[in-house]
Amino acid sequence: MAMSLRVVVPPHPLIGHWLTMLRHRETPAALYATALQELGRWLTYEALRDWLPHRREMVPGLHGDTEGTLVEASVPLIAIPVLPAGLELWQGGRSVLPDSSLCLGSCPQEIEANAGVILFVDQISDGEATLKLLQELQSKGVDGRRLRLITALCASPGLKLLGEAIPDLTLHTACIDEGVGEQGEIRPGIGDPVRRLNLRS
Repeated sequence: MAMSLRVVVPPHPLIGHWLTMLRHRETPAALYATALQELGRWLTYEALRDWLPHRREMVPGLHGDTEGTLVEASVPLIAIPVLPAGLELWQGGRSVLPDSSLCLGSCPQEIEANAGVILFVDQISDGEATLKLLQELQSKGVDGRRLRLITALCASPGLKLLGEAIPDLTLHTACIDEGVGEQGEIRPGIGDPVRRLNLRS
């Protein structure tokens, strides 16, 4: 299958700043969490730009009718943060999301035929765990066009795996690192978010 993965790395200085906070080995847990949340906010904002269903509509203004833009409330959104660290990305992303249903860590049992799905994954190294969740969504009829994947960082091997397996997938990330170490860690990477946030999975 030909690769049809679209990877978006927004060239925004705030995204670069918060990625640097994640990379710095001396960043304390509280600031590390803030950095993930801020990346979740900015990457979600970018992901919604050309994807969120909307319509033009005339509305009554204070000094006459005017044309406005309204988000389509009839199209449901499902947010799936992959636990535990993906929850931090979602915490930031939810500030720019319209009304959405939250499904923690796993695929919902039923997904409406017109629903959009946003996955929040802290980082993608070899891509195996993310691929499993994406394939589960595929089995419920959710193809790549109905998906957006938000991740702070990803590695080239993981992107290759996802691109070959999931047609029409779009992924938003702060950076792509080339290397993956023997233990599956991304290099130079951002470390293990679970450990750096002092979380227990």
